[in-house]
Amino acid sequence: MSTPFRCAPIVAALIASALVAAPALAADRSKQPAKPAAKTAPAKPAFTVADASPDQVKAAELVFYGAYDCEFQQSVNVVQSPKYPAYVDVKFGHGTWLMKPVLSSTGAIRLEDVHGQTLMVQIAAKSMLLDVKAGKRLVDECLSPKQHELADAAKAAKAAAEAAPVKAIVEAGTAAGTGTTASK
Repeated sequence: MSTPFRCAPIVAALIASALVAAPALAADRSKQPAKPAAKTAPAKPAFTVADASPDQVKAAELVFYGAYDCEFQQSVNVVQSPKYPAYVDVKFGHGTWLMKPVLSSTGAIRLEDVHGQTLMVQIAAKSMLLDVKAGKRLVDECLSPKQHELADAAKAAKAAAEAAPVKAIVEAGTAAGTGTTASK
């Protein structure tokens, strides 16, 4: 026959050893060194911008400044940096980037973010802003007031060039119909 409390002495021994060991464990915990404080981020070095080179000054003179109208009713604003001569501040959405103007061999102006995040490319026909780290366009089909003028002049020149042959044919036909020659 089995006794109903056969495990009772074992349980009592376990409880007694826990009561004896508890103060010792608590003392060991208090002797443990405190956890080190959270590591603080190392201080960022002070940001410095290099003085503008003569080529950069020339490129800054060729930049299209002002408010740009872009695709999807977006806008970009390009202004001379008030803090750094021959540098440009580009504002789009909630971001503002300090950019260095660079004249490319193709005649395009590159505005290179001094932190390497963004790039703005300006050609006569349009400008676009790129996120070079993410590898995507932020905004495209941007036109500054000067680029609008250049585009309008190009359209007018193209229309005049296309109309010139038609005008010559009409004048030649009119002269042929009257029996006279067209001369100027």
